[in-house]
Amino acid sequence: MRDNSTSGAAVGFLLGLIDHEDADRIRRRTGLPEPAETATTRTAGHNTLLWSWTRKAVPVSVLLWVLQEDDPDLNVWVWRHISADNAMRRAIVRGVPFGTARTDPLPVAANLSREDEPPIPESYTRFGLLGALREGTSMRAARTAASMVLEPSDWQAVTEADHDRPLPGFARWALSVRPDCPPALRAQFGTHRRFTHRVEQAGVLDGPADYATSWGPASHVLDVLSTGRLVFPARVGEAEDALRPLVREHLADHENAWAVLAQLIDTFHGNAAELVVTAGAIA
Repeated sequence: MRDNSTSGAAVGFLLGLIDHEDADRIRRRTGLPEPAETATTRTAGHNTLLWSWTRKAVPVSVLLWVLQEDDPDLNVWVWRHISADNAMRRAIVRGVPFGTARTDPLPVAANLSREDEPPIPESYTRFGLLGALREGTSMRAARTAASMVLEPSDWQAVTEADHDRPLPGFARWALSVRPDCPPALRAQFGTHRRFTHRVEQAGVLDGPADYATSWGPASHVLDVLSTGRLVFPARVGEAEDALRPLVREHLADHENAWAVLAQLIDTFHGNAAELVVTAGAIA
């Protein structure tokens, strides 16, 4: 295979789902890459890997999984990520926790401060949170107002306000495509199949298992997941658990199957589950 950084890390992630001795033997005989964490420690270093990660467009839910670690140092990399929005950046510099283990404000990394916060919307200053959401007459205005919904109390206020008098469509959409929007509120906004499809297209996922088995192309998804042990270790196991049975059933310790997968991965447009099954079937 062409051992570029993306395909190498992607195949390495899948190899990590089988027995270690079998994986080492397959690497030796086929020239497949060594485990990503070993290669990273030996060569590039964490900062280089993380900088590369910030340049890869990902579904917004992936950034939420990183924020749920409540790690100030990782939050800096989310801040720098090309897929981050003003709501995430505002929450980071305000120390808003996203995990379930704490409710007190999160320390902010030394190289970030409140001075880095995106500008406060003028509509928020004039009308307050709910007023700004109701005043939004365009998607841009609604997204700007929605970036001020940060704390659990904000989401609760929005839920109650929408229940009493439904928010305008732009505001509902701007909030529903936030990955941290409470599922109950998103369902309150709408459950029509067309609506849920648009939410998914915006990058809001059910979880890492959904990302691993339903999104493509496989090489990109697996490359992102290969950094999971570093940037979202509490959630990456869900993706591993979803793919492990497929890998062990269709690839296992069969060298030919892994060789086929390595040949396919750079040009395969389907998701990772389809890639594994296809490689096994061809072999």
